[in-house]
Amino acid sequence: MPTRKSPDIALPLPVALAADAPRASAGGRQRIRATAESRAPLPDLTESVSFDSHEPISKQIFRALREAIFVGQMVPGTPLSEKEVSDMFQVSRQPVREAFIKLVEAGVLQVLPQRGTLVKRISPRKVREGRFIREAVETAVVRKAAVAITDAQLQSLTDNLRDQRLAARANDTAAFLALDEAFHYGIAQSIDCTAAWETIQDIKAQMDRVRYLSLPDVSPLDLLIRQHAKILAGLRAHDASAAEEAMRHHLREILVSLGPIAARNPDWFEADEPERVPLSV
Repeated sequence: MPTRKSPDIALPLPVALAADAPRASAGGRQRIRATAESRAPLPDLTESVSFDSHEPISKQIFRALREAIFVGQMVPGTPLSEKEVSDMFQVSRQPVREAFIKLVEAGVLQVLPQRGTLVKRISPRKVREGRFIREAVETAVVRKAAVAITDAQLQSLTDNLRDQRLAARANDTAAFLALDEAFHYGIAQSIDCTAAWETIQDIKAQMDRVRYLSLPDVSPLDLLIRQHAKILAGLRAHDASAAEEAMRHHLREILVSLGPIAARNPDWFEADEPERVPLSV
């Protein structure tokens, strides 16, 4: 069984599937917009699991399936069976069942009577709720980081921003998203509060699916990089208010892209269910 390849950057969630992820080319977008009726067989995700790792196999399988759903390797409506996935990874059904439970809790799988377990469509309302909660957490984190961040940590974020620009020039959206995750994780790490980032992982699951679909057509990479640069400038100046405002503006970008993305990919989205109290203002 091949072992997972280590990513080049430290991430709370490995992006081991980046090499197989569909790119923002015409062919990639065609694949992204595929419906359940035209879906391809389940992708081979075996390289995402390492039996030499001390990490539980169920957690590795959870991440592998989650990432494959996020990058469009498994479109909404794709059926998943415990047997099929356990056969793929050559494990018993128990760790697969545990992974499925976590994916249902994260809102990316659903269990339907007579139909089994399917990849769930994206809920626009859940996207807005996730963004609202993420904004509350990350603006609090970045305010503290502006005061406590060290020169070495600032340099790490600066290097990350440089790599984001390189990924954008190469039009490598998978690499960019990995760097984006590392950038936000690095801010939480700078105040020794990675639990804040871990807490919002499932909350932002629906956001992550929209983010992938939005790149680079609706949310250009250069725009996101400029937003990251403003966050970094606030941190570098140790200006808590500037860093917070830059983070808030950045996290609200998804509210701009959500409508156009849902219109372009109707098979990916559930019917919208507006909240009684708007969460977008």
